[in-house]
Order: sequence, then C-alpha cells, then structure tokens
Amino acid sequence: ATLATSVTFTPTMLDLKLDLLQTLTLSAVVYFAGVQLRQRIAVLDRLNIPSAVVGGLAFALLVFVLRDRWANLTLDTSAQLTLNVAFFTTIGMGASLTLLRRGGMAVLVFLLFAIAVCVVQNGVGVAIATAFGQPPLLGLMAGSVTLVGGPATGLAFAPLFESAGLDGAAVIAITSAVFGIVCGGVTGNPLGTALIRRHRLSPRSTSAGELEAELAVPDNYPARELRVEVEREDTAIVRNLVVLALAMGLGSLLSRSIQDAGFTLPAYIGAMIVASVLRNLDEATHWFRIDEDAMEFIGGFALNIFLVVALMDLKVWQLASQALPLFVILLAQLVTLLLLAWLVSFRLMGRDYDSAVMASGFIGFAMGTTANAVANMRSLVARFGPAPRAFLVIPLVGAFFIDFANALIVTSFVNWLK
Repeated sequence: ATLATSVTFTPTMLDLKLDLLQTLTLSAVVYFAGVQLRQRIAVLDRLNIPSAVVGGLAFALLVFVLRDRWANLTLDTSAQLTLNVAFFTTIGMGASLTLLRRGGMAVLVFLLFAIAVCVVQNGVGVAIATAFGQPPLLGLMAGSVTLVGGPATGLAFAPLFESAGLDGAAVIAITSAVFGIVCGGVTGNPLGTALIRRHRLSPRSTSAGELEAELAVPDNYPARELRVEVEREDTAIVRNLVVLALAMGLGSLLSRSIQDAGFTLPAYIGAMIVASVLRNLDEATHWFRIDEDAMEFIGGFALNIFLVVALMDLKVWQLASQALPLFVILLAQLVTLLLLAWLVSFRLMGRDYDSAVMASGFIGFAMGTTANAVANMRSLVARFGPAPRAFLVIPLVGAFFIDFANALIVTSFVNWLK
C-alpha cells in the first residue's frame, strides 16, 4: 500500500481519505476499542456480542454523527474480499465427514433440522418482504444469511445483494445480525428453563468422563489457545497458511467456472468447497497435516479485521426507508424460531433433559452465534445439571457444519430470486 492520505479542509468540514495501510491500522485500533468496551460493559459480554461488532458499530455511529456536519471519512476497503475468502476457507476446513460420523446420529439429525430451519427462515423473510412491497432480497438478508450465518455471512453476501438491487445491504445485514444475537442471548435460556419445568426433566446419570468433557468447553467456544513457535519455519501456522492459500487459489478457479455457467455466488464458495475436499483428503492421507487450532487462529484473525473494516464503512443512514418492514421480518423470525424450538427441536431430539438444553442452544445459534448457544446451555447446566449430549451436538453443528450448508442454501435462493 502507498501512503496516500488525502485531507481537504472546507470552512466548516473536514474530508479525510485513508489508504489501505491506514485503513487497516485504524481497524486494529477500533477492534481493540471493541475489546475494551466489551470488557467494561457487562451486557455486551453476557450477550456474546463480538468485540469486532462492538468496536465497528461504535465507530460507524461516530462517522454517522460527524457526516456532512464536521467530517467525512473515506476508507480503502479493498482488503475485505481477501479477508472474507480466507475466513470462509477456514470454515470449509472444518467440514469433516469423520467428525460428522463421530458425532453419531444425533448430530446428523440435528444438522438436517438446522438446514430445514435455514430454508424456513428464508421463506418467512421473503414472504413478509413481498407483502410489504419490498424486494424479496430484503427478506432473504433478514433470514438465514444473518441469523444462522451471523454478521460475517451477512456482510460477505452484502456486495452480491447490492449488485442484485438491494440498497443498503450491508447495514441491513448488520442490523439483522445484531438483533439476532441479542434475541438469541435473551430468549434461549427462558425457553430452556420453561421446557425443563413444564416436563419436570432432570439430568440423566453422567459419567465422570462425559462431565469433564462438557465442563472443558470454554465460554467463548470454539476459540482455543494456540502456541505460536517463532524458532522454526515449518510451524503449524506456516503449513496451514500454505494449505489455506492453496484452497483459496484453486477455489477462485472453481468459483469462476461456476459463475461462467450462469450461477450467482459469493467469491468464497469455491474456496470453501475446495477446503472441504482438502480437509477430508487430509484425514485419509495426512498429506497436508491440517491443524484445527491453527486454521481457527487464522480464520479468527481474518474474520475480526474483515468485520471491523466492513462495519467502519457502514452507511447507517441507508436503513431509514426499510426500518419498519425489517423490524416486522425480524420479529416474525424470532417467533418462528421459538415455536420451532418448543414444538420441533425438543421433540425431535428426544423430549428429555438434554433435548431441552439443546432447544436453548438452538435458539442461540439460529438467531445469533455458536457462542450464544454455548452460553445459553452453560447457564442451564449450571442451574439444573450436566447435559453432555447437548454439548456434543450443538457446537458440532453450529460451529462446523451449518455455516457451510447455509452458504450453499443462500446462494441457491439468490439464484432463484435474481
């Protein structure tokens, strides 16, 4: 990047344009500010709102207040695409068939249920948006794109939605995602508690090994610590960066081939598919020595910077004309998911104590993030007792498999609606 800051003064206003290096520097500062805000504001930490979202939204609101009054800011966001593809490539690296088989039938059943929920969310959103005379893509953006997918998936699809005619797609995405995170954190625990009390459920007998495995799940799942070695060149980070680059490069060729065939899709789909193939090939051959912790570290870094840069460039004022239909869609999504958790998820997964805890976790990740799901479940088990099956099923589906399936579902809807 070249240093090309442009500062223009007018009698009443400052116009500031940052180059790529300065934008990334500012994003690091904004992310750290988000970390500090989350540590100091208890409700943000309790609801598991990501630090990147906290810092990025705070900065976006500041830019909105200053806009056309005292200062206008223009950022160089050209790094977003690469960061976005890198993150979703690491998601593809988690799509392990061995892991799916190890989880047993419960994981497969819950995954199929979660996939069906993605389709339902999109159907509800499109139907309500159409009833309001709004573009169907508005309802799709307020469906599984941002609720199951979270802020990262929403912002990743935003350029595609913008090009298809949905103005303000990025601000709609983050509004929907934050609404979902808050509601998923607020409603999941009461629903699980109501199921436990209504059906007079209690934990089954739990072995010491199962209980130890459950309590080992960290509060911010799936994040883990990774030891970074600096003395060697052939470290896990270096090896996995090479594999990641290979998947991204081959994936770009696959995406181009799919697009040439007439399908509309985000840039990361090809890389995510290739990454999944490499992961399962590695499990059979051990050629690449893919390390989950290293991939997670790389993906987390790319995700946080991507989110902050995208949110810093958020144009909040674009939401005004679509605020009412968006609120109605999101409220309908919340009611629909609560009914699905109560009437379907609980019964489908066995009508026992673990199923009630899973229903609470389902609300967490279907409206917000896997961190919300785990926080909901940990709150319940701290009060009523251990639920090891829930802590096996929900994290596997929410953190590893549903993002992969959801991206393909959303891509199919976009091609259907375009």
